[in-house]
Amino acid sequence: MTLLLRRVAQASFATVSALFIALAPAAAKGPDSLADLSAQVSDAVVNISATQSNDGGGKPHRGGDHGGDHGDIPGLPPGMGPGTPFDDLFEEFFRRRGGQGGAPGGQGMPDMPRQRKSSSLGSGFVIDPAGIVITNNHVIDGANEVQVIFNDGQKLKAEIIGKDQKVDVAVLRVKPEKPLKSVKFGDSDKARVGDWVLAVGNPFGLGGSVTAGIVSARNRNIDSGPYDNYIQTDASINKGNSGGPLFNMDGEVIGINTAILSPSGGSVGIGFATPANTVQPVIDQLQQFGETRRGWLGVRIQNVDDAIAETLGLGATRGALVAGVDDKGPSRPAGLKAGDVITKFDGKPIKESRDLPKLVAATPVGKDVELMIMRGGKEMSKTVKLGRLEDGEKVAAKDNGASKDKPENGGAPSQSVLGLELSRLSDDVRARFQIKDSVKSGVVITAVDPRSEAAEKRLQPGEILLEVNQEPVSDPADAAKKIKALKDAGKKTALLAISNAQGDAHFIALPVE
Repeated sequence: MTLLLRRVAQASFATVSALFIALAPAAAKGPDSLADLSAQVSDAVVNISATQSNDGGGKPHRGGDHGGDHGDIPGLPPGMGPGTPFDDLFEEFFRRRGGQGGAPGGQGMPDMPRQRKSSSLGSGFVIDPAGIVITNNHVIDGANEVQVIFNDGQKLKAEIIGKDQKVDVAVLRVKPEKPLKSVKFGDSDKARVGDWVLAVGNPFGLGGSVTAGIVSARNRNIDSGPYDNYIQTDASINKGNSGGPLFNMDGEVIGINTAILSPSGGSVGIGFATPANTVQPVIDQLQQFGETRRGWLGVRIQNVDDAIAETLGLGATRGALVAGVDDKGPSRPAGLKAGDVITKFDGKPIKESRDLPKLVAATPVGKDVELMIMRGGKEMSKTVKLGRLEDGEKVAAKDNGASKDKPENGGAPSQSVLGLELSRLSDDVRARFQIKDSVKSGVVITAVDPRSEAAEKRLQPGEILLEVNQEPVSDPADAAKKIKALKDAGKKTALLAISNAQGDAHFIALPVE
């Protein structure tokens, strides 16, 4: 009986094993071949060579995917080649070899003024047969000369039509003798995690290299800029792939390969591509105007955490908390205030604060946009006519907001509350913490108890307490009084508006018990 059961079990196991063997290839099966797709798109992918010339002894710019003055030297460990702290050593080595600036064995010969060149290698792709080429801004940034190299060996000098650092894109123009092979953008919003993708580019200057993988994640934030929402892929991306296209299986560009996460400098299967839907409006503006024209709301924002959401009665952690409103921005006349939480922009929900800048930037300048905000636990609507971000940046660069008006001296003596030592905004305290004249109200944090929740939230001496639960603070005693009132009312947290010495504000929620 025992033997029979064992044989039945073995037979059942064999049957199940056979079933899994039959199903496994079907479940894991990808495209039979990517050869047709590669042949379809590869001629539209180009190599980019960017060169910057520096006269005299100044160090060359080495941004982007640079090979350096002398190229790679095989066998050297990371951090030992040209473009590193050992650069001077290698300059002397090449000089003595006669490679630059002297005859072979040039000991004893004086250094002569010479022109130095720094070269950058990257990738790009053609989107218009007439000669429009797309690449990363960091590939060509600072270059005096840019050359586009095609699969057939043709080399054409490129003109930089426009570039944008915020989404790291540049638009080039070449003048071909005949129409070029081109590719089109696809809808990157339709790309799903698990979809197959193809990357084509110029890794390590090899040119025409094709790698495949899948979409590993979407909407990745790697803190490289204000509009981060990268497509993550495990398709092999290396130095030199920057600016190249990431294709879907229909041969459409759904992203521009821009960055990798790598402790070694080579691909470890974590690459990032700027989505097509993010970069296309920027490319259109650069083609049309030679510059970007982004929408501008004129507010400083911060994340809403659980404590802030509870304090403001949001019901859920959502939206973008307005930390400050630009005096010359479009939100000021529309009535927005610090402490407002923007929950919708032009009908689109704001789940977290970083959603807002991307939506605003993609909205046409001058458009009247409806905002839904939460203020004092109530939802209300505001309409803002968007300004232009670049104009706001120019104004900010010219006007640092400093005012020569001094605040009145006087007020209450120091108070300790919530682990904070608070003092009035006197001339002595202002000078001690280098607080700008533009900061005219509030009380100064002169010390923070290292055992307190305030220290956990990284409050620092020299910062200014402006408000408690959206009520202005006039002096240290007033701050203590407001905190006591919250305790007496049974509140668990206090929402503090905090400014740094330059006048940039943010909100922090602290427990009052």
